[in-house]
Amino acid sequence: MVSVRCDAARLKAWLAGLALLASVAGCSLVTGDANAAPVPGVTERPCPSPVNEGNGCIYLGTLSDLSTGPFRALGVPVTHAQRAFWDRVNRDGGIGGYDIDVTTYVRDTGYDPRRHLQAYLEIKDRVLALAQTLGTATTEEILGDLRAARMLGVPASFSSRWEFEDVMLESGPSYCFHAMNAIDYMVREHRVRRAMSVHFAGDYGKDTAAGARVAARANGLRFREVETPPGEGAQRPAVREILRFKPDVVMVSAGPAETAAIVAQASAAGYRGRFAGEYTTWHWSVLRTPAGAAMKKHFYVLGSWKPFATDAPGYAAMRGALGRVRPDDTFTAGWILSYPLKAVLERAAKAGELNREGLYRALRQTTFVDYEGIMPEVAGNFAGTANTAAFRQSVVARPDDRQYTGLKVLTDYFTGPTARAYRLDAPCSQS
Repeated sequence: MVSVRCDAARLKAWLAGLALLASVAGCSLVTGDANAAPVPGVTERPCPSPVNEGNGCIYLGTLSDLSTGPFRALGVPVTHAQRAFWDRVNRDGGIGGYDIDVTTYVRDTGYDPRRHLQAYLEIKDRVLALAQTLGTATTEEILGDLRAARMLGVPASFSSRWEFEDVMLESGPSYCFHAMNAIDYMVREHRVRRAMSVHFAGDYGKDTAAGARVAARANGLRFREVETPPGEGAQRPAVREILRFKPDVVMVSAGPAETAAIVAQASAAGYRGRFAGEYTTWHWSVLRTPAGAAMKKHFYVLGSWKPFATDAPGYAAMRGALGRVRPDDTFTAGWILSYPLKAVLERAAKAGELNREGLYRALRQTTFVDYEGIMPEVAGNFAGTANTAAFRQSVVARPDDRQYTGLKVLTDYFTGPTARAYRLDAPCSQS
């Protein structure tokens, strides 16, 4: 028996040399199945802006909110950071003899499910996977086709539903566990008798509301929830409900502008309680608006990671790759979200299966992801059940304009008693 081992780049170079010799001799060289269909998003031709000579190209798609939607303040820096992440991967040699392209198939879907689906259908046969699909409702619009195509996607959202979807490469705790940890933290640190959820419609808001409801029940609190629409000027009905119910803590799941409007209007009307929301409700720029004072006084941020300036190898690599930018913790989100897809691509390349089916198999074999010190490795477990693999730890911070990116960290990673005890047998919004 003869055993042959070689890496993909050397094999490609050898085949190229053999093809040249064959052409000189007037012959043709056929490798593999001549009738095999091309792999979507994988070409032997170099990327439009190649970094490594001789490498082929893997195309990844991006569907984000880049202009008009309520999460454009998040979508733009997330997309920018992901470009920097994959550029670093290319400068380190690429993956399996390929450079990674995340610029050719970027589409602005404006947080609109119909536009999201239209853009996805436009690029689906040209990309191997999605480096980003921003939003829960928008991603749900393409989920059935992702499943049918066995195409992996990186959600720029944190619904507990992704724990049950084997084509999603999520990072960090879900909205549901963030809400549980927020309520538990407030009960531990302050006197709390009433809690409330103010949230967008759809799974994003319902997932947060469900987590807050479970934690309120576990702590013996009175609880109420209110649905609110997008738009800074549409928050007065929600504010009236806050003033009527007088909760000690309000868990918000809206965009950064809507969240700032709710906090500022309630504070101006005499509300003295506290608000909490995870990273999708926050952006440093609100500290420069009239709402800034109220946000500093009343708001808490539940994060899946620590701020931009944290001292760890992954943060240092991110800052170096981004170059001179205005520090923004949303860059950190885009950077971190990319690690699981990198790990899966590397595993599939090592197995010689850089195709959708190979990535799908590699995902199910991934039990940890090296986040380079940004997050615990256990946050990248995709091989267990939803209940055993779900990451449940949060970091609590407060707005503080004296800090580098406007946030002061109050806790390390922690899991409250409600999240620790909760059995995730179904998405929180459906249980």
